[in-house]
Amino acid sequence: MTIERAGGVTAAAVLFAAWLALSAGSSCGGKPATQPATRPARENVKLPGIVIDFQKRCVDIESSVCLDRGFLELIACTKGSKEHESIVAIKARPMHIHAALLLLGANPGNPAMQKPIDKAGTRWVHLPPAGDPVGVYLVFKNKKGKPVERPISDFVARSDENPDGMVGAEGNVDKKKDKFPNTFLFAGSLLRDNGSGRRIYLSGVSGNVISVSTFGDELLCLPGTHGCDNGSLMWEVDATELPKVGSKVTLRLRPRAKGAATTRPRAKK
Repeated sequence: MTIERAGGVTAAAVLFAAWLALSAGSSCGGKPATQPATRPARENVKLPGIVIDFQKRCVDIESSVCLDRGFLELIACTKGSKEHESIVAIKARPMHIHAALLLLGANPGNPAMQKPIDKAGTRWVHLPPAGDPVGVYLVFKNKKGKPVERPISDFVARSDENPDGMVGAEGNVDKKKDKFPNTFLFAGSLLRDNGSGRRIYLSGVSGNVISVSTFGDELLCLPGTHGCDNGSLMWEVDATELPKVGSKVTLRLRPRAKGAATTRPRAKK
């Protein structure tokens, strides 16, 4: 079995999405779009459950809130996978999200992983996660019915204790100062050989789309390595202003230019 980075190897998805971009306005599964010959060169592009907005430079993903209390290992998962430890669930294919980010100019890196450095595979080196920064937001209607965009950090809080009831190594923390980051890395998941068939994009199998813990196959991840055992879980849902479980929301990804701030820009409420 061979597993490798998916940074430049989602060729089918990328070419497909690129074709859609050039076709401007077409959408998967629907009737071919009929646009005037004078249409703008870069209109919104649609993939199943995804809209790529070139003017706003963001990827909007149809999502639903799936958790309002408990510890987090993920921010977003695929529907039917890890809703018990994620804030939102999505129906879109992670490979398509990967392609959408590529079309906006984001460069993928890799999840945290071990790489063999000799032919025998007896010596390994640890690779930290890498990839361009991507801001993560939720968009939903407020009490007045107007759409608002909020950074994902508004819905995550630091817990004094982990699921085992143990106080973390740092002891009691100041939740106001210890703020969850709003920026993740475009790790790009991994590809696995599938015999004579198409290679498998692992994030689509595991459901790990945007991770808090380190799984090694996530599409977006936090910098560094973060354990997924109970003793390592220190972030939980802050549902104070989160829409109710089952509510439809938009998960918005904003690729950022290199050198941009990597933590917690605040959106207006």
